[in-house]
Amino acid sequence: MTIKEIEQEIIDEFEIFGEDWEGKYGHLIDLGRSLPKIKEEYKTENRIIKGCQSKVWLHSEVKDGKIVYTADSDAIITKGMVALMIRVLSGQKADDIVSAELDFINKIGLKEHLSPTRANGLVSMIKQMKLDALALSRSTNYEPPTKN
Repeated sequence: MTIKEIEQEIIDEFEIFGEDWEGKYGHLIDLGRSLPKIKEEYKTENRIIKGCQSKVWLHSEVKDGKIVYTADSDAIITKGMVALMIRVLSGQKADDIVSAELDFINKIGLKEHLSPTRANGLVSMIKQMKLDALALSRSTNYEPPTKN
């Protein structure tokens, strides 16, 4: 699936809740709980995303020419946010990640319903994921996939 298709899937999921933010937060928490565990060896200080109030560890690597992310957080809402971002961006080509507009965040109303510190953390998370994709795409062993 493309980034836009995954974004639309998420928008459709969140529309089910209408304006019920308790339901939306519950869904976000469930997404965080379903986030695959990051390997303990990746939970290091240098993998903590700067700018997040809670601890968020992000590991990025190239698999079959695509960027794959794993992550964890010590806060359940933040873990849900990182689960959303991984769902959208992991397994995509680096160029697509770097150029992704991620409109779904505003369309589901997430950013406006987060505390300022969590909203800043989300921005930091996105920035780090895009920077990692760019850095990995410029590494000598990166070979972009020939087809999607």
